Parts: sequence; structure tokens; C-alpha cells
Amino acid sequence: MQTVMIIVATILISAVFFIPIGIKIRKKTAESKIQSAEKEAKRIMDNVKIDAENMRKEELIKAKEEALQIRNELDQEIKERRGDIQSQEKRLIQKEENFEKKAMLLDSQEKELERKIAESEQRRQEIENLHGKKMEELQRISGLTEEQAKKLLLDNLEQEITQEKANKIKELEAKTKEEADKNAREIIGSAIQKCAADHTSATTVSVVALPSDEMKGRIIGREGRNIKALETLTGVDLIIDDTPEAVIISGFDPLRREVAKITLEKLIDDGRIHPAKIEEMVEKAKEEVMTSIKEAGERATIETGVNNLHPELIKLIGKLKYRTSYGQNILNHSMEVANLARMMADELGVNSKIARRAGLLHDIGKALDHDMEGTHVEIGVDVLKKYKENNIVINAVQAHHGDVEPQTIEAILVQVADAISASRPGARRETLETYIKRLEKLEEIANSFAGVEKSFAIQAGREVRLVVKPEKVSDSEMVIMAREVAKKVENEMEYPGTIKVNVIRESRVVDYAK
Repeated sequence: MQTVMIIVATILISAVFFIPIGIKIRKKTAESKIQSAEKEAKRIMDNVKIDAENMRKEELIKAKEEALQIRNELDQEIKERRGDIQSQEKRLIQKEENFEKKAMLLDSQEKELERKIAESEQRRQEIENLHGKKMEELQRISGLTEEQAKKLLLDNLEQEITQEKANKIKELEAKTKEEADKNAREIIGSAIQKCAADHTSATTVSVVALPSDEMKGRIIGREGRNIKALETLTGVDLIIDDTPEAVIISGFDPLRREVAKITLEKLIDDGRIHPAKIEEMVEKAKEEVMTSIKEAGERATIETGVNNLHPELIKLIGKLKYRTSYGQNILNHSMEVANLARMMADELGVNSKIARRAGLLHDIGKALDHDMEGTHVEIGVDVLKKYKENNIVINAVQAHHGDVEPQTIEAILVQVADAISASRPGARRETLETYIKRLEKLEEIANSFAGVEKSFAIQAGREVRLVVKPEKVSDSEMVIMAREVAKKVENEMEYPGTIKVNVIRESRVVDYAK
């Protein structure tokens, strides 16, 4: 233990003694290192200054060399520009010399021109003096003043020019007319060639084939009641003669004949023929004819390419299928006029749609002229206005017989097409038209009496049948009406032979068993 204590004490004493000595030694070492570092830093700074000075000198030398080079280049460029300027100065000097020469030349030419002008003025004066002397001499010889001579000369010249102008105008008019006539003939000829179908109709009878001659008796019926009912309801005349297995339906109105024909065919197919059945079949036949009329109108619009027509106008067009004019079927005539007008419009470069539309509608009034007062033109115009048709089309319809002046080329083309269609050989027959007008007039007279429900001209106009309303006309009044109708027919019509006036009064009472 003591030994340990001694060792510790020894260590402590050594430490106290040696620590200050170590600190001093370390301080000196540090100071020496600092001094050496300062020397090294000073040496480095000196070296850097030397290198920087050397670099500065090198850069200065390079800058001087570049400045020298740029100066040499500028000197060279200045020399070149001086050379260019000198050459331009020489050219300018030369041009100035040339301008001076030209100026001198122009001065001399100007002087020469002034001299020539003076000479010309002198000559002009001499010529005027000579002209004045000649004019005085001419006036003395002719006895006319200058103004009178001018007027005479102008008058003669004007007469010559007027004559030449008139001759030229006549020549051009003749040439133009010749060419126009030639072109018109070619256009119309081409149109007729493309649409020259023969579709005339001059018949007033229809024939219905019978399965056997026994059917004739059934058609006549007991005491002729069936045939009388059929004739009364349809307004036609049934001719049952020795013609084998055939019945002839006679009537001037194609619509009535068609209704009667369809009715008779239906009755023959059904086999039951009596007045009630006849009345039923007549109604069905009328419905079938109306359907046929509508189909005919639609077919006509499709074939002629006329679109957007009012449905009522289409029905009226179809009704033309059962109308004739001078023996010519009006529907076929209207379709032909539409096609002719379209073809000529195409050739002339005008509106072909309007032309064919007006052509198809130009005789639309003939579908109603049996039922309404007025000409077919007036009726047609009223109908077209009612259904708000195009004004150009209305003018064409109104002008196609010259009632008004045509306002468009299309209206003129409809006139021409109507004339072409009507004037082709065989297109019309005056006798049939006269005959139909006589029958229409006969029915018109009969319908003019109060109490008449309907009337029919039959037997080719030799008989007019009047069906009166029993509540308005008595049996005694029937006799007076028959006589008055006959007297009016005698006074207002011309006809061959005699006309029978047949007044029918029939009372019916209908009831139903429930």
C-alpha cells in the first residue's frame, strides 16, 4: 500500500513538473510552422504576380498584333473604295460630257423645229388665202353661200346614209326572220317528232260482253224494270238488240258510260239483277271510277314530271280522262301539250318545269265545265287561284286561247304546244264536238227548271230524261214541265228530227226492321 502511494505521488509530481515544459515546446513548434507557412504564401504570391505580369504582356502583344492586322485590312479596303470612287467619278464626268453634247444637239434641233414651224405657219396662211379665194370663186359659180353648201352636202349625205341604213335593216330583218323561222321549225318539228302519238277518241258507245244471250232478258227484267232502273241511275241508253252476247251502252258522257259499264259487268258477275242491287252496284261503280280518276291523275303527273300539285288538282286532271274535245281525249291532249312545251323550253333554254306544269294544267277547267258556268279557261283560272298555283302558270292557262296577253315565254310555248297537239291530222273531229255540245245544251235546258233533280240526254239526243223531286213536283205539274221543256228546246236549239221529253216522278219510302 505504501508502495502504491509512493508511485502515485511520484507520477503526480512528474506531471506537475513536465506539463509546463511540454506546453512551451508545442508553442515553439507551432510558431515555427506559422512562419514557414507565411514564407510559402509569400513565395506563391510572388510567383502569381510574376505569372500575371507575363500573361498581361502576352495579351498586350496579341492585342497590338490584332490592331495592326485590322488597320492593314482597313487601309486595303479604303484603297479599294477610293479606286471605285475614282472610276465612278470618271463615268459621271463622261456622262456629263454626253449630256452637254445632247443639250447642244437639242438646241440645234429646237431651232430647226422653230424654223419649220414658222415655214408651216406661212404655208398654212398661204393655203387659207387660197382656200378663201377658191370658196369665193365656188360661191360665185354655184350661187350658194358656204353654210348653204354645207347644208346641201349634209342633206345629200344623210339621204344616202338613211337609204343604206334602211336597206341594211331590211336585209338584217329578212335574214333574222329566215333564221328564226328555220330555228322555230326545227324546234317544233323536233318536238312533234318526239311526241306524235295518235290518241284520238271519237266513240260514244261502249260494248259489254255477255256470257250468253239469256242474260239479256235478266238485264231487261220484268216489264223492263231492271233496264229502266239502270238507265235512270246512270243516265245512259242501253241498246239490247240482235248483237250476239253483247249489250251496247250509248251516251255522250264518257264518265256515265264508264259507270254504267262497270255496273253492268259487276251485275253480270254477281248474277243477281234487280233494282235494289242495281242501285248498290251503281254506287260501287262510282267509287271505282273515282279511284280510277285519282290513279289516272297520279299517272299523268308522274309521266309528265309535274310535282307538288294539290291533291284536288290531281283528281281534276284524272277526271279529264273521261272528257273529250272535238273527239280528242283531253287528258292525253294535256299530257302531250306538257311534253311538247317542255321539249321546246329545253331547246330555248327557258324554265321547262313551269312550261310542262302549265301545259298539263291548261285545260283543267274542262273537268268542271259540265258542272259550272263559264268557259273552261275562266273555270281553270279560278280553280288554280283557289289552290294557290304559281302566277306564271295561271297566266299561261289564261292566255292559251288568247283571252289575255302572255307575259312569259313559257305561256307562249303552251299556246304553241296546244295548237300543235290540236292541229295534227286526225287529232280532232268537229262533228263529235258539235254533237256533244248539243247534248250538253239539252241537259242544261232540262236542269234549268225548278224541281229537277237530274237529267240525262239519251238516244243520241233524241230523248231527254228528267228525274224530278216528288215533294216539289206533282203529277199534274209534270205535264206542264214536259211541255215547257219542249218549248224551250224548240226555241233555243237546232237539231234534226224530234226530241222526246221524258219526265219521271218516283216516290220512295224506306224503313228498317230492327
